[in-house]
Amino acid sequence: MQFIYKAARSDGSSASGTIEAADHAAAVASLARQGLHPLVVKARGAKKGLGSDISFGKKVKTTDMVIFVRQFSTMISAGVPLARGLSTLKESPSAPYFKKVLSDITKDVEGGSQLADAFAKFPNVFSEVFVNMVRAGEEGGILDEILKRLALQEEQAASMRKKVKSAMAYPLVILVVTIIAFFGIMLGIMPKIAKIFKQITTPGTQLPIQTRILLSISHFCKEYALYILPVMIIIIFLVMRYIKTPRGKYQFHALMLRTPIIKMIIIKVAIARFARTFSSLMAAGVGVLDALAITGGAIGNKVIEKELVGAAQQVKEGRQLSEVLAENPHFPHIVPQMLAVGEETGKTDIVLVKVADFYEEEVAVTIDGLASIIEPAMIILLGAGVGVIAASVMGPIASMSTHIGNS
Repeated sequence: MQFIYKAARSDGSSASGTIEAADHAAAVASLARQGLHPLVVKARGAKKGLGSDISFGKKVKTTDMVIFVRQFSTMISAGVPLARGLSTLKESPSAPYFKKVLSDITKDVEGGSQLADAFAKFPNVFSEVFVNMVRAGEEGGILDEILKRLALQEEQAASMRKKVKSAMAYPLVILVVTIIAFFGIMLGIMPKIAKIFKQITTPGTQLPIQTRILLSISHFCKEYALYILPVMIIIIFLVMRYIKTPRGKYQFHALMLRTPIIKMIIIKVAIARFARTFSSLMAAGVGVLDALAITGGAIGNKVIEKELVGAAQQVKEGRQLSEVLAENPHFPHIVPQMLAVGEETGKTDIVLVKVADFYEEEVAVTIDGLASIIEPAMIILLGAGVGVIAASVMGPIASMSTHIGNS
């Protein structure tokens, strides 16, 4: 098989390319013999996971992952061998897919594979950050501590995702209801009202402009209803597909960083992820360049990831990371300042944990504040829309009724 790899040399420089090997573990071993420290090793053209029959579209719940990691960490701390610990835990998850994953990992470890290599075969379950931290823990003899950090990291990430989804749920429901109601009115009610206006209006009478606009929209929706929905679906499909491409994803992330309010949330989430992931990697003994390469992929924003790649290059040239980040517009001043303190005291990991805690709290407060504003704002907008439609319909009817009564 052919594998695409990204690795670091002993002098701190990076290397990338392709390599032929029988399997993933053999590819990693071959790179190690060349003096390279693998960061990313992926099979070219292969589907994620060990086998496509079980990996396609499969995910593992965060709660199951956290429980597994914490239990595994406890067993490693107690001196239980890796293979035995995995064999004991593989029956614990309630999800059949996760049981299958752990069973395959147990077989690999019993066959002599490194734990990180076994995890790496399931990128849809174990992220690149997870695998590299486990690899660092194996090499440094602190696997139990690394697993504890990973469990905490998974819990923090899950909590943040839950807050974001919770804040977005209500506005999305209101938006969907509004769209459905709008098309219902345009297709079901307005055509009937248009007939009434046609019957009661006299020659030369002109309807108010807002009424004419609504009637025009209704006529357009009625005439092209069979085309509007398919076109909308195709456009959404094409946009979503483009966003999944490297270029599309980068442009979408750049757009998000220029959007008011959303920009603020995205930056705070990215800083929290950077600080917690980078601190965990530094505590595991991973070098700064390797840690930056791994952390960039865990942030979730391609623009900031590209900026971290540039930062790694400047660090490689001899600059302090705190100096480089101080020049970055997406990193608030507190981050490089705290990082500088960590670099001076040798406690970068501890300092960055404090930064991560601070920004995770900031994200929670910001999201709660936005949720309290968005909910009444959506209700007001919905009420205003209903009011405009009602005024556009009832106003002319009332005016014509009065005119007829006076006649």
